[in-house]
Amino acid sequence: MDPKTPQAQAVALGYDVLIHTDGACLGNPGPGGYAAVLECNGKSRELAAGYRRTTNNRMELLAVIEALASLTEPCSVELYTDSKYVGDAVEKGWLSGWRRNGWKTADKKPVKNQDLWRRLMPLLETHTVRFHWLRGHAGHKQNERCDALAKNAATAAGLLKDEGYETA
Repeated sequence: MDPKTPQAQAVALGYDVLIHTDGACLGNPGPGGYAAVLECNGKSRELAAGYRRTTNNRMELLAVIEALASLTEPCSVELYTDSKYVGDAVEKGWLSGWRRNGWKTADKKPVKNQDLWRRLMPLLETHTVRFHWLRGHAGHKQNERCDALAKNAATAAGLLKDEGYETA
């Protein structure tokens, strides 16, 4: 294994699970999809689903939520996303601040996508997650795979209703 790959770095750091995520939206808002590729102990699993009307940020966030929710026991996770929105909210402490401030931003406006952030919080308490940003559409194999899965999910038949978005 090449020691420079994310997989090798995760193993060297003692992480149990390596996750790549992506979200896509055909129009914003519009039909969207999320995808995740999970790797653990040499095995890989892919997750994806599509929604009839949503936003790109919601799909980026839902990809992380569904990936973490699919883990059956507490894990150490190395998570790669091309979404600064998701990664920065966690790593820079915005999420903690929003919660402390009654789900208001620094500008005293309601935090967008609260329903999803609230779903993410207990998952972050269950798992040890370290977020990493990587540039999208830059040839990274797992990110490109997630992008393709998310776009395919957004165009599939039988798209789901994004309850948090369509009722917001």
